Amino acid sequence: MTQAPAVEDLLRTVAPQVLGTLARRSGDFVGAEDAVQEALVAAVRSWPADGLPDHPRAWLLQVASRRLVDAQRSEIARRRRELALAASEVPGAEPSAQDDSLALLFGCCHPALTPPSAVALTLRAVGGLTTAEVARAFGVPEATMAQRISRAKQKVASSGEPLSVPGPAERPARLRSVLHVLYVVFTEGHTASTGPVLQRVDLTDEAIRLARWLHALLPDDPEVGGLLALMLLTDARRPARLDAAGDVVPLAQQDRTRWDAARVAEGTALLDRVLARGDVGEYQLQAAIAAVHDAAATAQDTDWPQVVGLYALLERMTGSPVVTLNRAVAVAMVDGPVAGLAVLDGIGPVPGLAVLDGIGPVPGDPHRVDVVRAHLLETAGHRTAALEHYRRAAARATSTPEQRHLSAQVARLARS
Repeated sequence: MTQAPAVEDLLRTVAPQVLGTLARRSGDFVGAEDAVQEALVAAVRSWPADGLPDHPRAWLLQVASRRLVDAQRSEIARRRRELALAASEVPGAEPSAQDDSLALLFGCCHPALTPPSAVALTLRAVGGLTTAEVARAFGVPEATMAQRISRAKQKVASSGEPLSVPGPAERPARLRSVLHVLYVVFTEGHTASTGPVLQRVDLTDEAIRLARWLHALLPDDPEVGGLLALMLLTDARRPARLDAAGDVVPLAQQDRTRWDAARVAEGTALLDRVLARGDVGEYQLQAAIAAVHDAAATAQDTDWPQVVGLYALLERMTGSPVVTLNRAVAVAMVDGPVAGLAVLDGIGPVPGLAVLDGIGPVPGDPHRVDVVRAHLLETAGHRTAALEHYRRAAARATSTPEQRHLSAQVARLARS
């Protein structure tokens, strides 16, 4: 008897391929998604008991096609689509499963969608998460998420664009959207913006799985490889980021022997390969910064001048104030906290910032500026001012573990 976990892993791999193929053939993204979900339910019910079919993807595609045809038969206006679907079964004219999978990912990251909608639709259609699982990831009711995903599917369908891989002129911009969606999924899992836990392992694992999948589809794209390397190098620190009580352990204080050495090695090797191609982008630079941190046996051994240089390159490339915030920390490690504060003063109050263990810019909350300022002020000996910024940061943080950590800093300084 086939074990259920093995079935689920296989379905997560082939379901996006089936959805991409069926949506392309039928021109009905919404109907295809519903039909594939019904086929997946049928597979979950029958495969563990009956065993895997010889060709799982073909099995799913056949069942989903029948479900879609049945749905289309109920509407006279869609009879032509039914005929087109049947006529599309032409031997030798079928794009590869890779093309269909890539087209599906690009479609879920359609420029007409807002980033939250693109993330939700990608997790649902490509990642294979249920609506309830996506809702938990966003911290909203399942009914709310169901409406959001439905609206996103309708918007993609109403765009009138065929589900296909963008041409050479459009592909770079669309790929950037895809990478951003995967990046947001990973960073929310790495440091949850709200809630009782610091890390959402389900989201980081899913982001890495999808990044591996995208890298397999586009093995020669350096930024795809750079993003995967960044995820691996960052996630390698996961075992050391919380202590036994579940409290946050800052990067400088982490037990680096607990880091995942295999992930560090894999991420570093991948980064070396993509950097050798010479077309360096922002994800590769962020991965390079992460690699510098991961290569140091202790925080004191970190090559901080190299980190400063990499952040300077990243700042020129992106113009992001989030990068400037990170550079301020690195500058302080090289030239002292006063120099770091001078860099920090140059960015002013900026909403939506976060620091991902010192490796790059991610979406987040404005309390991060106060966290960095408090740290630099304390290092410079201005404890009263540091205490005030720690208090502000603790009051504005929305993650329970971060609130506890910042409150502990407040209590520590208040006692001294």
